[in-house]
Amino acid sequence: METRKLILIIIFSTSLLFLWDAWQKELTPPVPPQTTSGAAAGPDSQRHDPLPVPGDELMASQDIDSSEVAPDIEGVAPSITPRLLDVGEKIYVTTDLIVAEIDTAGGDIRRLGLLEHPSREDKDKPYDLLQNTASHISVAQAGLIGDNLPSHKTRYSVESNKYNYELNAGEDRVVVRLLAEEVDDVQVAKVYTFHRGSYVVDVTFEIVNYSDSFIQPFSYFQVLRDDNPPPKGSAMMLPSYLGAAIYTEDEKFQKIKFSDIDKNKAEYPPNADNGWIAMVEHYFVTAWLPEQQTPREYFAKRIAHNLYTAGVIVPAGSIGPGEAASVEMPFYAGPQEQDILAELSPGLELVVDYGWLTVIAKPLFWLLSFYHSWVGNWGVAIILLTLTVKLLFFPLSAAGYRSMAKLRVVTPKLQRIREQYSSDRQRMHQAMMEFYKKEKINPMGGCLPILVQIPVFIALFWTLLAAVELRYAPFALWITDMSVPDPYYILPLLMGVSMWVQSKLSPKPADPIQAKVLQIMPIAFSIFFFFFPSGLVIYSLCNNILSIAQQWQITRMLEKKAAGAEKEKITSKDKPAKEDDQLLLDASEVKEERESETQSTVAAIENKADASPDSTKETAKSAGAPKGKSKARGGRRRKRK
Repeated sequence: METRKLILIIIFSTSLLFLWDAWQKELTPPVPPQTTSGAAAGPDSQRHDPLPVPGDELMASQDIDSSEVAPDIEGVAPSITPRLLDVGEKIYVTTDLIVAEIDTAGGDIRRLGLLEHPSREDKDKPYDLLQNTASHISVAQAGLIGDNLPSHKTRYSVESNKYNYELNAGEDRVVVRLLAEEVDDVQVAKVYTFHRGSYVVDVTFEIVNYSDSFIQPFSYFQVLRDDNPPPKGSAMMLPSYLGAAIYTEDEKFQKIKFSDIDKNKAEYPPNADNGWIAMVEHYFVTAWLPEQQTPREYFAKRIAHNLYTAGVIVPAGSIGPGEAASVEMPFYAGPQEQDILAELSPGLELVVDYGWLTVIAKPLFWLLSFYHSWVGNWGVAIILLTLTVKLLFFPLSAAGYRSMAKLRVVTPKLQRIREQYSSDRQRMHQAMMEFYKKEKINPMGGCLPILVQIPVFIALFWTLLAAVELRYAPFALWITDMSVPDPYYILPLLMGVSMWVQSKLSPKPADPIQAKVLQIMPIAFSIFFFFFPSGLVIYSLCNNILSIAQQWQITRMLEKKAAGAEKEKITSKDKPAKEDDQLLLDASEVKEERESETQSTVAAIENKADASPDSTKETAKSAGAPKGKSKARGGRRRKRK
């Protein structure tokens, strides 16, 4: 029992530490790193900074000597890219799922809003996954590497002079073509294709070689962004991962943290023929998805203070005189919906990060999605999932609560043992162990079943925290968004009440300090739940209610059983006592009868003796009177005479 209290205190203290650390990170501005670049330290690798440069391995795969890559790339200055991007003409694209803005300066996607996912600041506006503002930058860039080939610094023109595109009824896609100025008889078009019902945008470079020589360009695709986190639904929301991520078949899923890039400690496989690279934030992801089984080189580097890029370089192949070639790269920018991500590329669903509990969390989310497809309400689905998990662990929970109930029943006896041996702790613990053995109680019985369930409930906690499906998902009544705290704090208050009821059902600790800590815990955790998303509070509240019902029932049954056993024990003790009293009563009555008969006989003998002294001895003998007594009585009579 003491161990269980200690575990609860440790969990409580650790939670306070994590919340304090997260709060300090929110209040403390980041310290600018001392390093000047997150790319490799060698001077040759910086010659085209900020444009990515293919490495020796990728160029060797195309039979290209690294010295053939010209250092003078059109539009690239040796200085670091400024934070504020060049501005050109705006091209607006609207589909059934997204609204996008493309800038002719670089041909970048400078803004991409998700129509089905409202903004935190204004529910009537779409969430801008890509944007270029003074406070936040996140843009998709692409270009070619080679002599005078267009990059993300090139000025493009709109081929059709059309600046507004909209997906009309009956259309499946929208195509936007941008043209770069023809240089050295090489014509390049940058084409964006938006699809109906999809968050995937195909980015294609169409290259036509009108010159008399072969060209072997490379193409690069990257996301440029800062490390400013997106708006949170809660001021004390648990921190989620923000940074780059990469996946290959050999190394699997890996995070590339911005802090590691700053320190030149980022480790990831640069060359592969499979996989993808992405920028990940809470609920959403932007990812470049190269075609599988084609050579590519991944990169992630720091461009300036609080400005990073992550992307991929792929060869465009050898293009002879008069020939044309194209390079296409799908770009996903949307929510972290696992079913959609899994269909796009192997391992892409892993951006929904559950940490080391992924193996447990994925089945839980699948079950949650199944319930939602059945009932159509994510809140009800959470309740059904919690009920299912509770039923699966019912035997373990019952064993734990049974042990706790037994301890609660014998708490007065344990208290007497503590008081009896208060001066000798070793003897006290020995007496308590003997008492546990006698009563057949395992003091760890209430702890071990709970410990087994902790990973499952933590996985369920992170499942609900990472599920974009709960964002703006209504439950009932005043709960219109389960990804933000309860606006009226009713659920957290109910959660606090449920924790208080649970504490009353648990055995009261003998240590006064532990008792005070357990009294404070419901209040403290209620304060935490004031800032937790409603979906998590619904899960915790439902779990507590089920636990209370189970614990109350088990405790009631054991207390009733203990009371019956005690009553029977008292009855069995009273019955022998009554029988002994009856036997004593019967014996006393027999004794009194015998004494009465003896006195009557003695009186008769004395009367006869007075009448006939000679026959006294014979009469006494026949009456059974003792000789000594007869003689004594006879002597007394003679004296009287």
